[in-house]
Amino acid sequence: MLKSTRLTLGLAGVALAAMSLGGCATKGFVRQQVAVTQSQVNAQQATLQADDTHLANLDQGTRDALARAEAAHKLAEGKFLYSMVLSDDSVKFPTAVSDLSEEAKTRLMDFVQKLKSDNRNVYVEIQGHTDNTGSKIGNMHLGEARADAVRLFMNQQGVALNRMSTISYGQDTPVAPNDNPQGRAQNRRVVVIVLD
Repeated sequence: MLKSTRLTLGLAGVALAAMSLGGCATKGFVRQQVAVTQSQVNAQQATLQADDTHLANLDQGTRDALARAEAAHKLAEGKFLYSMVLSDDSVKFPTAVSDLSEEAKTRLMDFVQKLKSDNRNVYVEIQGHTDNTGSKIGNMHLGEARADAVRLFMNQQGVALNRMSTISYGQDTPVAPNDNPQGRAQNRRVVVIVLD
């Protein structure tokens, strides 16, 4: 009887040991699964943060696009009053240059005085153009730089920034052939359009 009790107790001990080992294996498995899940959660959080940053940048781009669209809408509603063309033959926009010459500044000073004397509540669109020398993308940037130079100068002379917008047409709207120096000189220009 004592032998059978010992055997029973031994078997119970072995069963308990086996169960405790099974519990340890289960805890280890759970820990492993939690670690895998935690790494997946961390990766998802990093992706969400990157997406939030991307959306914030898109949101700024959307606000910029909306501002440009509103400016274009104002222009579309406006009535054309008059315009002025600054081209290479009169103000010397050399190839790949956006700086204003002294001739351009003088003409712009006269133009600003006319704006001030006529009506302060006008809207001005400043269009930058180039010849076809260089890349299309580079010319878009150059046209924008020329238009921005005119806008900045006019602002320094007292024209409010919110009354002016710039747009670059680059090489896309030539007024003369680009196959000779005289034609290219005419295409390097800034057009200032005044709308009521």
